[in-house]
Amino acid sequence: MNFFKRAWLNVWAKKGRSVLLILVSSAILMFVLAGLLIRSAAVKATDQAKADVGATVTLSANRQAAFKKMQNSSTTSKSSRPKMTLTPVKLSDATKISQLSNVKSTNVTSSTTVNAKSYDVVSTSSGMGSSGGGPGGMKGKTSSGDTQIDGVTATSLTTDFSNSQSKITKGRGITAADKNTNHVVIEKNLASQNDLSVGDTVTVKKTTGKKATVKLKVVGIYRASSTSSSNAGPMSTDPSNTMYTSYTLANSLKGSKYAGTADSVTFTVSNPAKVSSVKAAGKKLINTSSYSLSTDDASYQTVKASMATIEGFANKIVWLVAIAGTIILALIVILMIRERRFEIGVLLSLGEARWKIVAQFFTEMLMVIVVAVAIAGAGGKFVGDQLGAQLVEQSTTNQTVSSSVSGQAGGQPGGGMKGGNGGPGMQQTTNTKKAADTNLDIQVSAVNLAELGGFGLAITFLSIMIASGGILRLEPKKVLIS
Repeated sequence: MNFFKRAWLNVWAKKGRSVLLILVSSAILMFVLAGLLIRSAAVKATDQAKADVGATVTLSANRQAAFKKMQNSSTTSKSSRPKMTLTPVKLSDATKISQLSNVKSTNVTSSTTVNAKSYDVVSTSSGMGSSGGGPGGMKGKTSSGDTQIDGVTATSLTTDFSNSQSKITKGRGITAADKNTNHVVIEKNLASQNDLSVGDTVTVKKTTGKKATVKLKVVGIYRASSTSSSNAGPMSTDPSNTMYTSYTLANSLKGSKYAGTADSVTFTVSNPAKVSSVKAAGKKLINTSSYSLSTDDASYQTVKASMATIEGFANKIVWLVAIAGTIILALIVILMIRERRFEIGVLLSLGEARWKIVAQFFTEMLMVIVVAVAIAGAGGKFVGDQLGAQLVEQSTTNQTVSSSVSGQAGGQPGGGMKGGNGGPGMQQTTNTKKAADTNLDIQVSAVNLAELGGFGLAITFLSIMIASGGILRLEPKKVLIS
């Protein structure tokens, strides 16, 4: 009788022992599979973050160089108060950087202010008085402007809209097709107060030059982020008075000398890991005494660090469970073999090769492992989902604590008082939220089951080898006499 048939008969005859081995093996392999699934999902989430979270490189005026120039002017000429002059970004220089590899999209930003002509701006009352113009406001039309104009290439490329802090509620946002048009997107509170809808026209008055009036066509209405009001300073206009237009319109409202320029240009990098190389290549294309390139991959780094922590913990789960499972199965197999000493002695006395006896035990365990892998494959996803959710929550908590500590250590007093886009605290909150919103897509694939089967075979082989040491030393005569 060959050892395959003996193995099958033994497994079938000792049903209780076989069920016990299946349950123990299933529990071990279930946690091994959970670790494999979490590790695979963490790697997948990190790769997905490269596309979803992204990183940016921003071209803007070199403030430090301009400040040094102002200081030098103040030392040479004390008759008049020096002013810091910032060099507008030339779009021709920005075009060169946009053609670099790994640059996915480009957003040109140009901001200015205008005064309302055919509508009333939204007024905000506070303990320090009223801000904004129009009815109930502290002041009406001003030389500095009561309406903020944010000129962009596309609203979808701005931080507020890409993070879903601001959303289009009617019509559409500004796109690259709106270049050289008078199209505008207004905030819903401003639209509601003035009974404006998509397709209507509003008239604004320039604050520079001849202060001519310009008619703007409303193509969309958006809802401003809920944090805009809380982040705005006491002297700021209400966030509802911010309109989005094409950067070309913003430049024309500022004056003819601003044609072909921008306040800043933001380049989205397709692969956040390449952000440093894009910055280095971009510096070679610009005059660094006039312009500066700054990078922002904080969101990607936050998600990457969170997923790296989870991936490392998943690897520990896999190896700890594999080692513990090998020891547990080895002990069970050793006890099983000790109970079958007489059977082993009979087989040896009949001339059965020792390796065939070991192969029989291995075949028996292999049958058990096959069933255990099937059970673990069915339950591994549930265990992985539960562990993964806990790991993401724990990792996010650690990231929040770490960000808070670093922000308190390196931040400046009042750093969070920045208006519009918010300060460091808001940026940390946004990054932490992205890490928290990063879900582990835990799915059992054929590759995962193949890896699990490999671990099962390895654990079984090691267990049998450890337990078979006694078989190789047994003498048939002594076994049968005892």
